[in-house]
Order: sequence, then structure tokens, then C-alpha cells
Amino acid sequence: MKNKIILATIFLFTIGQEITAQTLNNTTSKTKEITLEKIWNGTFSPERMNALNSMNGDFYSLLNRDQKTGATTVDKYSYATLEKVATIVNSENLQDLNSFSSYSFNNDETKIILGTDFKKIYRRSFSGTFYAFDIASKQLTLIGKDIQEPIFSPDNKKVAFAKENNIYIKDFSGNTTTQITKDGKINHIINGITDWVYEEEFGFVRAFEWSKDSKYLAFLRFDETDVPTFSMDIVGNQLYPKQQVFKYPKAGEKNADVTLHMYHVASNTSQKITLGDYEYIPRIQWSNNDTVLVATTLNRHQNDLKLHKVNALKSNASLLLNETTKAYIDITDNLTFLADNSFIWTSEKDGFNHIYHYDFNGEIINQITKGNWEVTNYYGFNEKKKTIYYQSVENGSINRGVYAINLKGKNKKLLSNKDGQNSAAFSKNLNYFINTFSSSEIPPIYSLYSAKGKMLKVIKDNTNLKEELSTYKMSPKEFSTININGNDLNMWMLKPLDFDENKKYPMFMFQYSGPGSQQVGNKWNASNDYWHNMLAQKGIIVVCIDGRGTGLKGADFKKVTQKELGKYEVEDQIAAAKKLAERPYVDKNNIGIWGWSYGGFMSTNCLLKGSDIFSTAIAVAPVTSWRFYDSVYTERYMQTPQENASGYDDNSPINYADKLEGNYLLVHGTGDDNVHVQNSYRMINALIEANKQFDMFIVPDRTHGIYKGKNTRLNLYTKMTNFIEEHLINTSK
Repeated sequence: MKNKIILATIFLFTIGQEITAQTLNNTTSKTKEITLEKIWNGTFSPERMNALNSMNGDFYSLLNRDQKTGATTVDKYSYATLEKVATIVNSENLQDLNSFSSYSFNNDETKIILGTDFKKIYRRSFSGTFYAFDIASKQLTLIGKDIQEPIFSPDNKKVAFAKENNIYIKDFSGNTTTQITKDGKINHIINGITDWVYEEEFGFVRAFEWSKDSKYLAFLRFDETDVPTFSMDIVGNQLYPKQQVFKYPKAGEKNADVTLHMYHVASNTSQKITLGDYEYIPRIQWSNNDTVLVATTLNRHQNDLKLHKVNALKSNASLLLNETTKAYIDITDNLTFLADNSFIWTSEKDGFNHIYHYDFNGEIINQITKGNWEVTNYYGFNEKKKTIYYQSVENGSINRGVYAINLKGKNKKLLSNKDGQNSAAFSKNLNYFINTFSSSEIPPIYSLYSAKGKMLKVIKDNTNLKEELSTYKMSPKEFSTININGNDLNMWMLKPLDFDENKKYPMFMFQYSGPGSQQVGNKWNASNDYWHNMLAQKGIIVVCIDGRGTGLKGADFKKVTQKELGKYEVEDQIAAAKKLAERPYVDKNNIGIWGWSYGGFMSTNCLLKGSDIFSTAIAVAPVTSWRFYDSVYTERYMQTPQENASGYDDNSPINYADKLEGNYLLVHGTGDDNVHVQNSYRMINALIEANKQFDMFIVPDRTHGIYKGKNTRLNLYTKMTNFIEEHLINTSK
């Protein structure tokens, strides 16, 4: 359902040779200090490839920018040689468009939509000015200003787009624009664009799709009139703050009424489609039959999923597939229709996420992948070779590999490296893929592979970064498992470079712990990893453990937290801290924990419920009661507060504020439209009422990531570092 738009990200390309992991672990050359300034000024950022767009045939395109002139180009490259074969469009040759920041092709790649002047709305959504460019004639035509999600019709004659909550179709043959919905109104009716909660939790923005023959446009309509409104004051630089007001359904509150509609282009009429009883329509997708759309529905508990075959000619629907479970069903983009309209589907029905093949009557043909491991990504199906390409954790849950298997589930082959993290960007015809590999010791390496798994060429290997890091005080991650509450949990540990097992060290635990998540992975460093290393060199042992409820170990392990978010995950972190405290080199009186978002919810609970082991905690942008969070995410795991009041309240740190004994730093951005600062304000009030002392850091106007603005991240991590030095390092000496 996502309109594939390639955003500009310009990086330098460097080719080098891989050096061995031992270089990074050579302590004799490690003299440079990691500093917060270096972490946040990009010193340790690896070089990455531009986001590439697979084209027809064995080609891909990149959006490039001339650093001197600022001109932007869409350039065409060969997968076979990685060489540029053509410049498709150059902004220097466009009279009305000096530069552009996004592009998307039509089906036969004769036209391109170019976007500029973007204005961010929420996490994934934005409006902008868009043009259509005809490659042959070099003609540039304005589609519209301040519009969203333009997409060509398959016959290339029209473009559909959204503006101010309505849908429009621009017809290039007559240069006319038709408004096909007229009831759109801010905070009331949205046509063709998802509301806040769909965008955030179901992961898509454009909610309209052309039929393969261009005769129909299916779209979703959101009636959010009765959805409760949330508002935030944005301080900015103006004299008076302005209000950001939007509809946000919290757990147990009214959701938008979402309906499916079918627009008939020839008659300029729309018909509402009846889909029976449901709460959500998280996906719509046309099959290979020009007149059959497949719509996905979910009940409010998100444990009853249906695929509906919608007949555009008759404006009716019939059931294609129905899947139910006791807990919840995740929504993916893996539904793929084959030439005969049979389809690929991924499911956890046997306890692990695997690939299945169904016919168009909804009858299962066969289960393609099997085993006590998870498929983590589906890449596509090669019709000629009858081969499916996917990513999985077959070689251990902390690794990712790229695999091929035939439609019958036979002749499985590993195409990538065995260990570390491997992800593939396949050519459209699935003859080649660019593999991105990294591990905890090896920074990202981009390589060209054939679909048979033959490595053809290293594109970029970050040798310079690896050589530079070999001179810094960096400790290797030590991966292991720890048995907690009857489960072998994945763990990594960072020790000071001059670690002495005869000394005692404070310990600082990091986690996220949300359903299906993973923090213990054999992958290259993110910013937090450098910060953790910096802390380790200051004399702290840093530990990360993925407890029950996290992902990639099967449905039972992941879904054990159902209706009890914050119970088993907290028990595991507390038990792990106590078990690690038994080691002779851990200072059991100085153990801290931190996390962001769900991780902040966890670190707060751990400090309160585990006050006998945790002395310090940092919570950044935490949920403090699931009653305050959105309906789709929260109810997926908790059902509604009306149905499960104890699950919400027994695990809310607000209700345990009187148990605070240690050092607590609470951080939140006031512009967080995701986890509202209301969460921290209520926590603050509870702590005040309990007469508990704590530290807080409220950051004006910053969203959930707390990163915009000069020095925002540097300032935040300085605050957290000082807090740790004061309450863990200095007290342990």
C-alpha cells in the first residue's frame, strides 16, 4: 500500500578491503577517547548507500545531488556492472524546478513524479509540491501544491493524489483535475489518507489504490468526528505558543469509523463496500484480477483477521481467508499474488512466523518454510524459477540470513553470510541483490550478489571507519545467554577495556523489551553503542538482555506478556540483575537501568518494583500508564481498560511511586505526539504526592525522538552521562 518514494540521502562512496575483526580488538592501539561530541557530530557514522529504487530489467536508480551546484539528478545504473548508464532527469534542465527531493516512476518507467517543498505532518506523512515529468518529451507538468501521496494510474494517463482530506485525479490528456470526494474536513473526515493511529501503528499513509486496468480507485474513508482530541502547546520562537490539535484514540476510546469505497472512473461515482463486522481495515491490495480487490479487516482485539475478495463490478465482498489466534495477529506487507492469483502469505499459525502458499479460494496449498525459527522478511517470488527469497533467523536469533527456497518448500539455500545481519535489496526481476552485512565487529559492507548467492563485487566496506575505530577505546560485545525464569535469554555485555575480574564494577543495564522487539543482535553499532562504550571506559559494565515478550523466538515466547505488559518483562530484568550481581566483579549496590519509550516504562518499573537491586534508573519518553497510549498498539496486547483494568493498573509505575528509593531521572519532550508528555506529568504528580525526590529534564517542543534543534542530543546525553557518573560511578569508588 505504500507509495514508493525515494528520498534524497547523499553520501560519499568509498571502496576498500575488509580487515579482520582482530584489528578492532587490539588493545595496544586503543588510545583515543570516545566523547559525546564525537558520537553526535557523526565521527562514528558509517558510510551508507543511497536508497536505491529497483527498475524494470536489471537496473536500479539513485537520487544524486551535486554538492557544488545543488542540482539533483535521477540516474540509472546496471546491477550487473554497478555503472551508471544514463541520467534520466537533471534539475538543471527543468525550468520550473530547481531541485527535487523525491521521485517515483510509473509502471513502464516513461514518466516520473518529482517532489519538493516537503512539510512534515507526522512520523511518515508529509505534504509537498509535485510535478510529473515525461522522460521522452522532457515535459514538466505541475500536479499540485501542498498535496499528498500522488501516484500514476497503471495506464499512465492520470495521477491520483490527496489534498486537505479529499482525493483528486488529474487527467493529463485533457489537463483536467477531478475532485472525487468532497466531504473531507480537518479532524472530522479523511479520504484516502490514514489517520494518526493507522499511520503510526499500521505503518502506512496512502489509503487509495488503482486497479490494474485503471478503471477503479479503491480508497478508505476515516470518520474521526467522535474520536477524542489531543492538543499540545508548541512554544517555538513566537510570542504566544500555538496549539497542535489532532484526533488521538487512546486505549478503550472511540476509534475512527473506517469504510472502504470503490470509485468508478468512467461514471465518476463511488460505492461504499460492505465488509461485515470489523474495527480496522489495515490493508487494501488489488489482486492480479483487474476487478478483484483484497481488503484486510481486523476486529478490535486484533486476533481475528479476514481477507475479503471485493468485486469492483458488483461492489460486493466474499471471504477469502480467516485467521484467528488467542493473542493477536501482526499486519505485514507480505501478501503477494502470483500469476494464477494464488498467493503468498506469512503466518505464525504453527507457532513461528513462516511462509505459506494459498489458492484464490483461500485453501492452503502448502507451508513453504518450517522450523523453530522465524522468517523476518519476505523479498519476492521469481515466477520463472519458482523461487522465493526471504530473510530469517535460521542461524540463530541474533543473526539474519538471506535464503532462497522453491515454491514447494524444497532446495533451500543460504545466499548470504552465515553470521551477523544480512539484508537484501533485490532487483525487480530478482536476478541480483545488494546485500548489506554487518556484525558487532564489522561495520556495514555493501556487496552485489547474484540470485544464486554468488558474491560478485564489494561496493562499499567502511574500511576507513574500522581502521579509525581500532585506535579508540572500544570494548567488544560479549554475546551469551542467561537462564532467567526458565528461559535462556539473549544477552550482551560490555566490560571496561582494562577489565580486572578481581575488581568490582557498577553495572548499567539497557533494554527496550517491547513485544516482538530485539536489542541483542549481532549487528554494527548504533549511537547508543558508542555511548555505552564510553561509559564502559569510565568504569561501568553495560549489559543488555532481551527478556520474555521480545521477538524472534516464537509466538509463545513473544506473546506470554499478553494482557500483562510490564509484568514478565520487569520480572526478567530484576531477576537478571540479581543473578548478575552474584558475579564477583559486579558491585551489587550500584546497578542501574535505562530505556527509551517502552524501555522507559520498563526502567521506571524496574526501579520501583526492584528497589532491592536497582539503585538508579533513567527513563526517556516513557509510557507510565497504558491508559494514555493509543488504541491500536495498546489493545493489541492489553485489550481495553474496560476489559482488563488490573492489567493496566497493576503494571503502571504511577501506582508504585511511593516505592521509589533510588535515583530517578525522567526525560520527556513536550512536543511528543506519540507518547504524550502527559505520561511524565502524571508520573511527576504521583512522585510529588508520595513526597519522593527525583530529577527531571523536560525538553520543549521535541518529539518522541528528542533530536531536532542544535545540540539537542548532545545536551541530553551529557545530562544522562553526568547523572550516571554521579549516582553509579562516583558512589562505587
